[in-house]
Formats: sequence, structure tokens, C-alpha cells
Amino acid sequence: QSGTFSRTVMAAINWRASRMLKSTVCGNRGFVGLLSSTFRHQSTAAKPDTKPKKTKFGPLADDDRIFTNLYGRHDWTLKGAKSRGDWYKTKEILLKGVDWILKEVSTSGLRGRGGAGFPAGMKWGFMNKPSDGRPKYLVVNADEGEPGTCKDREIMRHDPHKLVEGCLVAGFSMGARAAYIYIRGEFYNEASNMQVAINEAYRDGLIGKDACGTGYDFDIFMHRGAGAYICGEETALIESMEGKQGKPRLKPPFPADIGLFGCPTTVANVETVAVAPAICRRGGEWFASFGRERNSGTKLFCISGNVNTPCTVEEEMSIPLRELIERHAGGVKGGWDNLQGVIPGGSSVPILPKSICDDIMMDFDALVGVQSGLGTAAVIVIDKQFDVIKAIARLSEFYKHESCGQCTPCREGCNWLNKIMWRFVDGNAQPGEIDMIYELSKQIEGHTICALGDAAAWPVQGLVRHFRPELEERMKLYKDMAGEVGQAAV
Repeated sequence: QSGTFSRTVMAAINWRASRMLKSTVCGNRGFVGLLSSTFRHQSTAAKPDTKPKKTKFGPLADDDRIFTNLYGRHDWTLKGAKSRGDWYKTKEILLKGVDWILKEVSTSGLRGRGGAGFPAGMKWGFMNKPSDGRPKYLVVNADEGEPGTCKDREIMRHDPHKLVEGCLVAGFSMGARAAYIYIRGEFYNEASNMQVAINEAYRDGLIGKDACGTGYDFDIFMHRGAGAYICGEETALIESMEGKQGKPRLKPPFPADIGLFGCPTTVANVETVAVAPAICRRGGEWFASFGRERNSGTKLFCISGNVNTPCTVEEEMSIPLRELIERHAGGVKGGWDNLQGVIPGGSSVPILPKSICDDIMMDFDALVGVQSGLGTAAVIVIDKQFDVIKAIARLSEFYKHESCGQCTPCREGCNWLNKIMWRFVDGNAQPGEIDMIYELSKQIEGHTICALGDAAAWPVQGLVRHFRPELEERMKLYKDMAGEVGQAAV
């Protein structure tokens, strides 16, 4: 009975629904016609062209290189720079307006080349708020102090006009009154060449009053640092430029609100700024055609360590690490099988073992996926003959020395990491201390004003994560040797 009742109810519901549908259709033929025509249009409309996803990255063709005098083989002065295409139609780029420049930079997918990888178009756009009367500034971070990193110095000494022109284009997109290039104190030749390039640009009317004949006034100043690694952090850099101790500021307020001299400021890396004119000339789509999505463009890679031919080279983003090393650095000493590990992005990112290096791609997302990072793209290669524990201990010593001491976790923690790591080098430790030093690094990471604490913690974390057997073997060897010495003494 219940089954019959259910069927009766369902039949009544279906009949009622059909009646409602008929009345709706009869009373609203125009709506139904619109729907049917829309469906027909969608079915017959041509499907948009979907380009197949790129699967092979690198090598980069010479015609696509932005830094055409990276090795100093040509004239680096204004005359030589113009012969290679610099300062070509710069006036036209500026006259297209702020919105057009920011659109091209955003389309290109350019991300910061100083380590953080923040989208450049978005960052530069933060400056375009209604003016409150304060001048705006562009600060170029040329304080390249990261161990293993040697890309910005090549731009400044061999292709300085790339940076000068980049300052003008980037500064114009922000409405900046001036650019300050904060250069590392040790870079004497680089600072000299940059100053010559700036003077040439002033004499040629490219910068200064009525820059490039556009009616836009823009000055560029050089400021030499005194060698402190911490001044590579943007707010510490600003403090140093203001004549104070180079110690990071609490954020917020961010530099885009209150930066240099209390005015809106954007701090950008040398390479990030230097590629802006090429992006505007050749188009954001061109730059975005290199590398994977969200990791687009060309990139300067610094390859050092146990390779046959250390070098700095411009390559396509997302190129496989193995191809990068073997094509440009002559391969690992003793062959690829002799590889022990690679620090892929400068001293502050975690080391990767050979098993991961075999097929990893060199871009932001791929390296984050294996608990490391692209950083400054400074590739440090370590072969099996080198003591990897000692290499990480040396980095711990560096960060202990460069900590500004403002934050307790960093000030105290870096000293503890350094002491423990050098005991690990000798093997004078207990296996339980491996987990202890990892926990210590976690108490430093994320608990400081700036990222120096993270930079000190990550190399140790990478060592523990991938080279624990080597640490345990070193401790066992030390214990066995101590036992033998004790028996001999008896």
C-alpha cells in the first residue's frame, strides 16, 4: 500500500510540474527563445585558441637575452649601450603612461629577483595612490651580500645603463621623484662604473630635469654602504641611508606608506629594475613566454662550488637544474654521479640532495615544492669529496656574525646554532642533538622582525632533513675514536 501511495503522489507531482512548465513556456516564449539562441550560439561559436602548455624550458636563444654585455666583452659606456639597443624609444615608453607600463610589467609575470619573488607589477602599483604632497622614491637594493650570489655586480660593472634606464622607467611608473641606488661598499669598480653611467645619462638629457624630453624630472643618486649583510633587508637599508644603524624596522608601516625620509618608497632589486625597459619594448607577453606559469621570464643564475667552470649566466626560468649545471658550468667535478648536494638559491635556502637535483626545475614553485627556494638563484654545488656538514657550519658562522642582534631569537639562536654545528663537524655530539638543533631552528624561524633568522635556520633544517645519516655516522666515528684513545690511555 505504501508503494502504491508513493507512486500516486509522484504521478501527481509530475503532472503538476508539467502543467507549470507548459504555462511558463506559453507565457514566456521570448525568454525560451533567448535561451535556445544562446545555447545554439555557444555550441556553434568557435572555441578560443588554447596554446599547448610548454614542457621544455631552456636553453635560451641569444636573441632573447636581455643582458647582452654580461661578461664585459663590449663597451659598457653610453655609446656602447645605445648600440646594443638600450635607451631606444625610451621617451615613447614613458609617454604611453603609468598604467600602460604597469600593465606590461604585470602581464610579463615578473617577480622580484632579490629572493622574495613578489609580483613586481603589483608592488610598483602600490605607489600609485593619491598624492598627499610627499615626494615618492625608488630605492634600488644593490647591497648584494648573499654568499654565492654575484649577478647584480655583473649588471652594474658591465651593463650599468640597463639599470639607469630601468630606474627611469620603474620610477616613472611609481611617480617617483628620484632613485637611490644603495650599493655594497665592497663594490668599488661597480660603483665607479655606475656613477660614470649616471653622469653620461645626465649629460645626454636622459635623466634629470625634463628626462628624455618628456617633461618628467627624475634624479638618480648613488649611496655606498659599509658592508653589512643585514642592510640588504629593505627597512634596514632605509635606516642605513638615513644615517642610522642598519637595523630592520617593524612592519607595518610598510615602506610604500612610510619609507625613506618618511616618504612613500619602493625598494627593488637591481635585476628586477634592469629588465623593465626590455619588457616594455618587447612586450609583457614576450617575457611571459619563458618559463612556467607564475614563474615566467629570463633569470640570471650564479653557479659556483664544485663545478668545472663557475659562471653567471642568463637562462630561461624553469630550466632543469642538471641541464643548467652541465650546459653552462661544465658539469660537476668528477661527473654528475659525484654530486652530493646543491644549495639552489644562495646560502639562505635549504640544501637539496642529489636524488632531488636529478630532475628538479629552477623556478619559484618547483623549489618551494621540495622545501627549498629559488632565492637569488645562486647555485652552490657540493660534491662528494667536500664535507657538507662543514659547509653548513660555515654558513651558520656567517649568519651569527651578520645578525644585528635586535631580536633575541636571532641574536641568541644564531650563536647556539653555530656552536652546535661546529661540534657536529667534529662529531662531538649525541644523536639526540640532531632533533634538538632542528627544534632550535624552528624557534628562530618566523620569530624575528626580518628574514635573517629564517635564513640562518633553513640551511640547518635542510642538512637535518636530507643528511641525517651523515651526521649520525660522524658522531659514531667520533665515539669510536674516543673509545680507542681511552683504551690506549689505560
